[in-house]
Amino acid sequence: MRRLALLPFLFLLLPQGNAQDAVTFTSQANLVVIDVSVKDKSGKVLPDLKKGDFTILEDGKPQQLSVFEFQKLDSDTPPPPVPATKGVKETPSGVATVPPVPKPAGGPPSGRPKGTIRFQDRRLVAMLFDFSTMGIPEQARAQRSAIQFIHEQMKPADVVTIMTAGTGPLKIDQDFTDDKDRLEEVVKGFQIGVASELAALGDNGDDTTGDDTGAAFNADETEFNIFNNDRKLATLESAAKLLAAFPEKKALIYFSAGIEQSGNDNRAQLESAVNAAKRANVAFYPIDARGLVASAPAGDASSAGGRGSSAFQGANVSSRSASRDNSQETLSTLASDTGGRLFVDDNDLSVGMQKARDDISSYYILGYYSTNGKMDGKYRRVQVKLNNKIQAKLDYKSGYFGEKDFKKFNTSDKEGQLEQALMLGEPLTDLSLSGELNYFRLARDRYFVPFSVKIPGAEIALAKSKGKAQTEFEFIGQLRDDHTKLVGIVRDGIKVKLAEETAAQLASHPIAYGTGFTVPPGTYTLKFLARENETGKMGTYETKFVVPDLAPDKPDTLKVSSVIWSSQRQPITDSIATVEKKKILEADPLVEGGQKLVPSITHVFRKDQNLFVYMEIYDPGLDTSQKPSVAATLSFYRGKTKSFESEPVRLDSFIPKRGQTLPVRFQAPLAQLATGRYTCQINLIDETGRKFAFQRTDIVVLPAAKPATQPAAPVKAAAE
Repeated sequence: MRRLALLPFLFLLLPQGNAQDAVTFTSQANLVVIDVSVKDKSGKVLPDLKKGDFTILEDGKPQQLSVFEFQKLDSDTPPPPVPATKGVKETPSGVATVPPVPKPAGGPPSGRPKGTIRFQDRRLVAMLFDFSTMGIPEQARAQRSAIQFIHEQMKPADVVTIMTAGTGPLKIDQDFTDDKDRLEEVVKGFQIGVASELAALGDNGDDTTGDDTGAAFNADETEFNIFNNDRKLATLESAAKLLAAFPEKKALIYFSAGIEQSGNDNRAQLESAVNAAKRANVAFYPIDARGLVASAPAGDASSAGGRGSSAFQGANVSSRSASRDNSQETLSTLASDTGGRLFVDDNDLSVGMQKARDDISSYYILGYYSTNGKMDGKYRRVQVKLNNKIQAKLDYKSGYFGEKDFKKFNTSDKEGQLEQALMLGEPLTDLSLSGELNYFRLARDRYFVPFSVKIPGAEIALAKSKGKAQTEFEFIGQLRDDHTKLVGIVRDGIKVKLAEETAAQLASHPIAYGTGFTVPPGTYTLKFLARENETGKMGTYETKFVVPDLAPDKPDTLKVSSVIWSSQRQPITDSIATVEKKKILEADPLVEGGQKLVPSITHVFRKDQNLFVYMEIYDPGLDTSQKPSVAATLSFYRGKTKSFESEPVRLDSFIPKRGQTLPVRFQAPLAQLATGRYTCQINLIDETGRKFAFQRTDIVVLPAAKPATQPAAPVKAAAE
């Protein structure tokens, strides 16, 4: 298997509570706390076990049990009240911070959080309202149901915290408390409608508002939010990390209207959210705030319906059902993989809240100080056993990752950490990655697969050296076929030095990295990891994709490549770092005339940008003079309404040295388009071969970065 070395491209994309008395444990050693559910064969909790009934092993080595507590929930004696503390706590964007833990008297100082049982014999319930995924009706329904649960269905052992997510960072609106009046006050104070514009842009609904204000959008943040579910999953991961400060079991009730899957989703972020929840003893209980969905055959008033009998045909109904199922699939995975449950199709959302709360029964809290003091960040397996031949079913987390101190790593440590992070299977999301894979046919059995990654500039740390800001990136990746055979490798180290004026813009603009592979048709899995070496932050991107077989001897359909949607051409000479330019220029279809077409990945554009479109057609029909004749148009739709369509472009010239490969290029100024969501469609008609094809994607147009100084040019699309 040949691999094309295209390493690398790296561009900076510039514009064109008050707690009750707590049981605390203090030590400078690594305290590991495990929640263990112990039930007999009939499913009943065994409440009378002693400390000596348990044995704990870490990596096969016995550990001394130092913490032993039994959380007895729903006892006959009501626990003391937990007073409410007012005020909103806001976490930095994309970063989870641990709430402060009361300092015990006389304990030795320690740089690590103390293991603290703040809520003895209490059931911890967290409510997370993700307004960015819910429209106004869903937000109102979630609010009503939460108030009903608080007012009527909270049990004496319940303590509740309230979190919200919208256009900004995750917020803790209320710490854990059993004060019903305070909890109800917080929920009633929600501003219904906040962030609902993101839900309208990010779902499969038809956005026909024509609103051109866009004042709520921050271009850089919104770019990574609308079609990219990674940020929604990162919100859940951050919530789980916040709750990790409490060793007790937690149920996190997540209100949303589903998380729509897209082709650019990072599987690593989903796994990371699940793993963070497991480490924090958090079970996700997603509740679909859309409630019972029973739409009319022709659709509801929110969108135009089909005409005549088409609205009642199976394909139309099936499409709406598939979209609904797709938006719930991620929620189902989050629930099942963390021990929770998904609640859908019920207008009484409080029923799901009750069931989530009741899933937490009495359990044991065990803690030990690990005998492994190495700060190597490696995974450590934990095993809990019952002594004295006690027969019972145990449920607990089976391991954890040790702490790490990146600044003390030598070169060998850093190399080993990078390789281990890739091989262990534990995804890392300290560094956010959005990626896109495409395919272009080079020969009958050889395809070029460009891989593009965007990293938000706000997450990059820079050091100062000789008047310039600098950092260093390490990249490692593996491409495997459907038999897990290794067919491609990425391994790079790139030093980045930025002038002062360029570094100042880094906080609001992403950095793009590009590489590529040559492979035959087939199914592949790519796992890619990036590390920023100033702080050691790492991020994983993992996805599965298919390269279709577009062989010349398959004449039934019009064969086409992927479509690149872009807003930028970047001169190769302006890239931060390049290697083996000659090979890139020779093989990469996205390089032409010394410029690299940088894929958007997020499909979010601004009104002051041009939309560049590129794709290829293979083996079109030929006339008697052996020439092709393909007509192409570019259309913009808002819902069912066509907003614009270009004049047909005639394509009749093949790319030199690429066989029967016909390029399709469009450029569309976006200045006069209203802000909002569009479906862009490329229509292709092979007039000689009598074949037709179309390619379609959703994009979002945001307001211009700043007011234009001159009148905008007319909106049109034209072949380049």
